[in-house]
Amino acid sequence: MDRHTPASAVTLRAADAELVVDPQNGCRLTSLTTRGTELLRQGEKYGSFVMAPWCGRTDQGRFRNGPEVYQLPVDDRPHALHGTVRSAVWRTVRADERSAAFTVDLTEPWPWEGRITQVVELAEDGSGVTLALGVETKGDSFPAQAGWHPWFLRNLGGGGEDVRIGFDAEWQEERGADHLPTGKRIDPRPGPWDDCFGMPEGIDVTLTWPGELELKVASRVEWVVVYDEQPEAVCVEPQSGPPNGLNTLPRFVTPIEPLEAATTWTWRHLS
Repeated sequence: MDRHTPASAVTLRAADAELVVDPQNGCRLTSLTTRGTELLRQGEKYGSFVMAPWCGRTDQGRFRNGPEVYQLPVDDRPHALHGTVRSAVWRTVRADERSAAFTVDLTEPWPWEGRITQVVELAEDGSGVTLALGVETKGDSFPAQAGWHPWFLRNLGGGGEDVRIGFDAEWQEERGADHLPTGKRIDPRPGPWDDCFGMPEGIDVTLTWPGELELKVASRVEWVVVYDEQPEAVCVEPQSGPPNGLNTLPRFVTPIEPLEAATTWTWRHLS
């Protein structure tokens, strides 16, 4: 095991692909390599983490469920960010050569008891990975969102060009000065982006490192946040609703209907 890989990590392998998941750090994908090339930004806060039970920003940490208003921690930020489980300790339920399943309980500061499951599976031929999330309640119904926040390297470090991001969205959520959607949908604008886009037929975004690699992010969810304002990495974040969705577009988790989402990343080498 590499000296940088935590002892708790689960390593999956298929053909020339290797993926490392650290359940002790939010069930985060800490490394994804193909033919030895790392695709994810390294570091404790990076890789790819789960966003749940909300995605992106929740307005000043407050949201309403019926007549009740709830306050989430904002951690010295203007808004509550990316859910409660991205740094939590998850439990490994099972793991084999190509796949693994993990769970974490929803507890304080989330107002309701529940459970989140993430299943990670490499394609048999090493050409992709599928991530699946489930959010369940242990009692009362509650609003929730689920998604992923991957940090893909802007440059793969082999002397090639920076990544190019390609997609065809039906709309862009207009972003206000507070970085929250205003509620108005506009025609997609050119980057740089820290913006949410709507794709009602499902997410389809292509990352291309010219002459090196093409990676497609696909999902049946209808929203994706694209972030490319940092020099080291870019983010393509499939999620079940827009930022501040606990307030504007709640999706209820009930005892008989969990919130489920999945995304598949597939890649092919260009040389």
